[in-house]
Amino acid sequence: MSRPTIAIALAMLAASASAAPAKPAADPYPSTYQRIPAPAVLIRNATVLTGTGERLEGSDVVMDQGRIVAVGQGLQAPEGAQVIDGTGKWVTPGIIDVHSHLGVYPSPGVSAHEDGNEMSSPVTPNVWAEHALWPQDPGFGTALAGGVTSMQILPGSGNLIGGRGVTVKNVSAVTYQAMKFPGAPWGLKMACGENPKRVYGSKGGTPMTRMGNVAGYRTAFIDAQAYMRSWDKYLSGQTSDETPKKKSRWGKQDEESGAKGDEPPSRDLAKETLMGAMKGDIRVHIHCYRADEMAIMLDLAKEFGFKVAAFHHGVEAYKLADRLAAEGVCGALWADWWGFKMEALDGVEENVALVDRPANGCAIVHSDSSEGIQRLNQEAAKMMAHGRAAGMDIRPERAIRWLTANPAKALGIDGQTGTLESGKMADVVIWNSTPFSVYAHAEKVFVDGALLYDRADKSRQPRSDFMLGLGVSP
Repeated sequence: MSRPTIAIALAMLAASASAAPAKPAADPYPSTYQRIPAPAVLIRNATVLTGTGERLEGSDVVMDQGRIVAVGQGLQAPEGAQVIDGTGKWVTPGIIDVHSHLGVYPSPGVSAHEDGNEMSSPVTPNVWAEHALWPQDPGFGTALAGGVTSMQILPGSGNLIGGRGVTVKNVSAVTYQAMKFPGAPWGLKMACGENPKRVYGSKGGTPMTRMGNVAGYRTAFIDAQAYMRSWDKYLSGQTSDETPKKKSRWGKQDEESGAKGDEPPSRDLAKETLMGAMKGDIRVHIHCYRADEMAIMLDLAKEFGFKVAAFHHGVEAYKLADRLAAEGVCGALWADWWGFKMEALDGVEENVALVDRPANGCAIVHSDSSEGIQRLNQEAAKMMAHGRAAGMDIRPERAIRWLTANPAKALGIDGQTGTLESGKMADVVIWNSTPFSVYAHAEKVFVDGALLYDRADKSRQPRSDFMLGLGVSP
């Protein structure tokens, strides 16, 4: 790309960056995230995995103003850019973990820090994980060293409906709002199977069976449907005499007609979250192991009109890979965790490869672990090897999507990140070699074009204030 072409691209990026992404719903705790100003960067002559299915040898990546400007060969550096020699290196989009509990189950792992499960009731869609997120968790820094630039923080799986999750950028901050990914939809965490029936059955309550699980979901959504109808009726201006009138959301006087609107329905935080899911504003993420239960949850989604974004853990997802692909549902999976409880017994090492195999398959590598999040690239490498052993030759340019493009899709942020394309956020990792190797290291990690981690520079290896207070490094 010539210098004039890059200049034009930069001007277009500046214009697009000024427009804030649309939010799915009003947010009383809005993101205050601001990208860190940084000089333009040209990474030259690297092997580039774009996340779109391409592998580009001997290619360059240009970042400026927090965005990807161009990817290709022979690119010119913008004025004042830092030039990095990528010879022998690999460049990928930043890794996105769709299932993390960092900040809500932070280190050190003591009871005072256990804020991920509100197990006071089996149905708690009223709680939000972000309200317990501790930004000083040292796990954020170690995840960054593993190339993770964004993640979804979820409640735990003790409840049928555990509450809202939040997507964050992996940056150091004092408040969670300063980490909150601008414009990202909320996630709704649900769980099927053994966890909720064990937690509440052991207390002599409900649910205590899988029958009780499904009855609990249905009851909660039926209640939320009635709540949604009352709001839809109110917002449409329909009154008891069936006369349509214009009304505001909060019952203020109509400015055109001068008529005073009826009182709005009383707000209910739990039903409000479920209503958001049914209206498509909140993405549903379900902890589910067995294939038969995933099928039930897909039918539940049809009954109440919501969309499942991803099944998490999904040890038996391979059994219905074609249905998941046909319905546009991702499988967020481990490489080889299995056998630690009854519903996890029927796992196969080819699970991810089989979920990825259909034309529209959406396989994701996730962690659910403060340790596993540090080496998601190696987890993906194991899955590639298992697929290869079964006769499925999965190339790096395809497998990288398990860590980048596919989780971005499940989280609803694929328009902003997850691939190295012009206009996307400059969330970028430079690896010392192929990332799908036990010997791979993330040498440099950029978030919105700012170099936040450098393996060769201790001043760019973030340490939590909490750990600094103890005089140790994470």
